Amino acid sequence: MPYKVRGRTFDEFVINEEIVSGARTVSEADVVNFACLSGDFHPEHMNEEYARKGPLGERIAHGLLVLSMATGLLNQTGAFEGTSIAILEVTARFVKAVKFGDTIRAIQKIVGKKETSKPDRGVLTSRITVLNQNDEMILEADLVALLYRRGFVPISG
Repeated sequence: MPYKVRGRTFDEFVINEEIVSGARTVSEADVVNFACLSGDFHPEHMNEEYARKGPLGERIAHGLLVLSMATGLLNQTGAFEGTSIAILEVTARFVKAVKFGDTIRAIQKIVGKKETSKPDRGVLTSRITVLNQNDEMILEADLVALLYRRGFVPISG
């Protein structure tokens, strides 16, 4: 079955528009799998006894896991599927810890657009806000991405 592009091109995004993701609960399995992939076995994430004696009183998810989940949730909206080329830059601020069982969602606001010298691509700047189940901000990130422009998206089939 040929791949059909769902995403929008650089040209189709509008400054100040917001893309809202669905929600996802962060589980212990998510944290363990991320630790195995990343090699980050810090005891705040992996050791219940250690974490219980720490400032948060329990284990927490890795900040980079939460950022990765947020970009995945936003990708699931289809807005960037098949039209994004690369993330060029990410600057993140981790505001609040994510505990096992917290449910997160992401909002991506388009804040800038810049054409490049190449006619097939453009640079999109956005602000990602990640909220928990209580609508508390847990993470805020500025993301710069390279996207295909209209007419240049590679389509197979």
